[in-house]
Amino acid sequence: MQTQHKLAALGLALALSMAAVSAFAQVTVGGAPMLASKDIIDNAVNSRDHTTLVAAVKAAGLVETLKGPGPFTVFAPTNAAFAALPAGTVDTLLKPENKGMLSGILTYHVVAGKMDAATLAKAIADGKGKATLKTVAGGSLTAMAAGGGVTLTDEKGGSAKVAIADVYQSNGVIHVVDKVLLPK
Repeated sequence: MQTQHKLAALGLALALSMAAVSAFAQVTVGGAPMLASKDIIDNAVNSRDHTTLVAAVKAAGLVETLKGPGPFTVFAPTNAAFAALPAGTVDTLLKPENKGMLSGILTYHVVAGKMDAATLAKAIADGKGKATLKTVAGGSLTAMAAGGGVTLTDEKGGSAKVAIADVYQSNGVIHVVDKVLLPK
């Protein structure tokens, strides 16, 4: 049991160290520098890996919300994550008549507050290996440490890996994920 606590403490210390380093380093996402002085939207529009996400946020009418003071934690799927959905899904979701469904999926990727990697690691350690995150959509995501990183599992059993953690914004933090997470 003591060994597990020591390993958890070591993992937490490593996560804290990595978070501190990334707080001072300029992070690049999709070929664009992500500036901590800009908000979530102003940074996301510059990432060539998040053009689908930005289009979806616009179609769902969530731009002003994500430009707001927050703070927000956004698990941001890449274009490749959206492309992995069944054929036609994105086009269908972007239609005006599906705005509510699209908004529900997008807000399922948002957690109120600022959960950087260190905070997430602590929550996972405190939860004995997993943390349940309440999303803005009202659902939950389960975060677990896996392979030296964090994996999120949605309510349908799908999972996404955090590919880039701790992309700090003026109104929160973004963690880039490799899959689109889906609510019930």
